[in-house]
Amino acid sequence: MKSYPASCLFTRATHILDLVTMADALREQLISNLFDVGALKFGKFVLKSGIESPIYVDLRVLVSHPQLLSQVADLLIEATQTANYDVMCGVPYTALPFATIMSAKLNKPMLMRRKEVKKYGTKKAIEGVFQAGQRCLIVEDLVTSGLSVFETVEPLMNEGLIVDDVVVLLDREQGGRANIEARGKKLHSVLQLTQVLDVLHAQGKLDPAVVLECKHFIASNQVQVSSNNKAVMPGAPDVKRAKLENAIMPYGARGGMTHNPVAKRLFEIMEAKKSNLCVAIDFTSSQDIFTMISVVGPAVCCIKTHCDMVSDWTEHTANGILALAQEYNFMIFEDRKFADIGNTVKLQCVAGHHRIAQWADFVNCHTIPGQGVIDGLRTAGFEAGRPVGLLLLAQMSSAGNLLTPEYAEQTVMMAEQNSDVVFGYIAQEQMGTDPGMITMTPGVKLQQGGDGLGQQYNTPQAVIEGKGSDIIIVGRGITQSGNPAEAAQQYQLEGWSAYEARLSQAAAATLPH
Repeated sequence: MKSYPASCLFTRATHILDLVTMADALREQLISNLFDVGALKFGKFVLKSGIESPIYVDLRVLVSHPQLLSQVADLLIEATQTANYDVMCGVPYTALPFATIMSAKLNKPMLMRRKEVKKYGTKKAIEGVFQAGQRCLIVEDLVTSGLSVFETVEPLMNEGLIVDDVVVLLDREQGGRANIEARGKKLHSVLQLTQVLDVLHAQGKLDPAVVLECKHFIASNQVQVSSNNKAVMPGAPDVKRAKLENAIMPYGARGGMTHNPVAKRLFEIMEAKKSNLCVAIDFTSSQDIFTMISVVGPAVCCIKTHCDMVSDWTEHTANGILALAQEYNFMIFEDRKFADIGNTVKLQCVAGHHRIAQWADFVNCHTIPGQGVIDGLRTAGFEAGRPVGLLLLAQMSSAGNLLTPEYAEQTVMMAEQNSDVVFGYIAQEQMGTDPGMITMTPGVKLQQGGDGLGQQYNTPQAVIEGKGSDIIIVGRGITQSGNPAEAAQQYQLEGWSAYEARLSQAAAATLPH
């Protein structure tokens, strides 16, 4: 056996120690950078599971920080030096830029898994060039339960690829490593969540109390995986049970559980008028709007407007609608569907020709722009000096719309974190578990069908009784009928009867224990 001088061995050991120290320094710098760009947030956040967490990790913001992305890729590569692989695949969507930069740096091919396989073209689940028998490295941004990893592993293995290794930027240390390794894969991680907490504390960026709270949360919320591959977190609310409890609860009782003034008033009107009907007044002239509201006003809890389609809109139009709302006791919903940055939507709501915040009781918005759109509309209400409620668009009734289940879940999280201004959803079914949130469903007619332009219709019974929604939105089924007053009364009766049937049927059901 060949021997080496002691001095040579000492030099080699010192070199290895220097490399380890350097890697630790890079990790600590990365943690600091992640905190600075808002990828690590501390406070109170409702997770997808329904549990309230003191920490929220949002690594999607890294796409706007190319140097930080490069740093992440370098550390992911360093973490997988012992792994043997021919190609790599990022778990969609946040990890895709990580894998892309790793692929470019290493000159190794990358594959992409389609989250939604198209029903046309090649209909491929996996995009890229590969051969059966090649080894594929899975690249992930964050691991909690580890199950999202296997949503990518399975289609890759179905194509004949071998998957032995998974690399993740952040292990939340809530059971994901054990779940992944129990399924025969090796997890390589750059950071662990407790390590992140310790480093931020040492850097003076986190108070000791916050660190202790987060560590307690980690220890108390370990994720188990059921036999049917479902993540089970002890302490997470039972969503099915919560929705059933909400279905049993009368509108009036739910109104007493919300602190949102717009939701409270709307619940009160619904109970007082025995109406869960909203009529869409989609007309282009002010006089036609006044005439239709005078006809349907007695039957509705709210009316829905599109002020930007009214050709002769003036302050007189807004004041006329407000007067009718007071006369017939209903609320005004301006269906503006805001979808821009915060300052822009604020100005769109308080200023311009329509000055929406001066007369609308509530508006709605898409959540695509992120938190800023909610903050902007909250500010609009403050500047108007009156509460202006907000509905978030979680689902749509048009065929082929792009609002995915994941989008809806994120929207529910945003709603629950902003319940001072957000009081519900535009959706096709009951969303979330908060009884103070109201779900309004468009596309309702007495008969199911479509209009040839993508609109899909459901009946009041299907929407209120079957899907647990709270308010039906009806447009042309009333406004274009031969007798709008009679049609409005019929929809009012159908909607309320469906609500009462839901109460009686849900109350008769045995709640799961």
